Amino acid sequence: MSSTIWSVDEHLDDILGAVRPLEPIELQLHDAQGCVLVEDVMVEIALPPFDNSSMDGYAVRVADVEGADEEFPVVLTVVGDIAAGSDGLAGDRSLGPGEAARIMTGAPLPAGAEAVVPVEWTDGGTGGGPADTMRSLREAPEGAGGEVRVHRPVEARAHVRARGSDVKPGDLALSAGSVIGPPQIGLLAAIGRSTVKVRPRPRVVVISTGSELVQPGEELTGGRIYDSNSFALTAAAKDAGAIAYRVGAVTDDADTLRATIEDQLIRADIVVTTGGVSVGAYDVVKEALSSVGDEDEPGSGIDFRKLAMQPGKPQGFGSIGPDHTPLLALPGNPVSSYISFELFVRPAIRALMGLKEVNRPTVRATLEADKALSSPSGRRQFLRGTYDAEAGTVTPVGGSGSHLIAALAHSDALIVLPEDVTSAEPGTDTEVILLR
Repeated sequence: MSSTIWSVDEHLDDILGAVRPLEPIELQLHDAQGCVLVEDVMVEIALPPFDNSSMDGYAVRVADVEGADEEFPVVLTVVGDIAAGSDGLAGDRSLGPGEAARIMTGAPLPAGAEAVVPVEWTDGGTGGGPADTMRSLREAPEGAGGEVRVHRPVEARAHVRARGSDVKPGDLALSAGSVIGPPQIGLLAAIGRSTVKVRPRPRVVVISTGSELVQPGEELTGGRIYDSNSFALTAAAKDAGAIAYRVGAVTDDADTLRATIEDQLIRADIVVTTGGVSVGAYDVVKEALSSVGDEDEPGSGIDFRKLAMQPGKPQGFGSIGPDHTPLLALPGNPVSSYISFELFVRPAIRALMGLKEVNRPTVRATLEADKALSSPSGRRQFLRGTYDAEAGTVTPVGGSGSHLIAALAHSDALIVLPEDVTSAEPGTDTEVILLR
């Protein structure tokens, strides 16, 4: 373990300086969710591709329904039906004076039509009441004729979605660096793209260590505790945008841990361990990984170091395996482990994704507390808290102990007390890291 005391910023810079974005690949849309685009996507077709109706109703000429009202409805001849997916009126005929066409939502506006009258503004073309109008419109046979009484006038282009009103050919659909979510997938599909070039979601393997760990659902015996870290960190990796794999707790045996890590490298873009990085007799991670590395590859191997922070003083970082897979070794206490993940692993995952902004957002907030908060000199302390955006305040939750996982579960922010601050009085302006 290095005797140098590293700052939080130095440790993070070391990590981000070694992590490179994953190589781009072409993926089908359904596989691209959560990935980051590496190129601009341009629009090649108009959306909508044609003028279409935004309502079930009747396509009409504006002049034909001018002055229509409930007492004196305008009577129009229904010359055909236009369903969504059809080409329009049969024979590509145009709508003439005194004529209307039944039209469904999304159906193309026929030539000669200038607007759509909602079916609720008519008698439905059958003489029935409002309760019959929707059913009659949808169930009318193809090319059905008859008449429709229109009770209200419309303005030109009313209830018409114009061709290209969403996007036009040559428009920028999505820019490089965009994260592909459900709306983006919808847009890509709508403009006809079946694949996109992206950086894949990083694969993160989370390994917890400790012979004292028992899996949730199993019976606890003397001196044992449930393994919570691997579950929390796997969830945190997914939340950061990664594909995460949780490995059950490994016992305090260096050879077993080393073999486990080597087995997992085939599916890992980054490995995260928790526990065994301090100075105890059973700090298995340090024992297993201190000697790894390729002598012909400077910088390979794991460096275990002390950070000027609380909680989370002991940390490890380096690379392992033939592909020099990054490995971050985190402390074993639950709060230390989670805060270390947020500060160091999450940015590494986001960097692998190729994102420019890799850190959680920070704000300034007024400390709302019953008493002053203390902090050790020379260390950056991270305390759990709840942030009130409307009031601009942050309130501490629980104490500073690194085992207080319940307080962590009820917090949504980290209160940051800098290295040169040993006491923060209520009302102090503080830095806050937003976790949600």
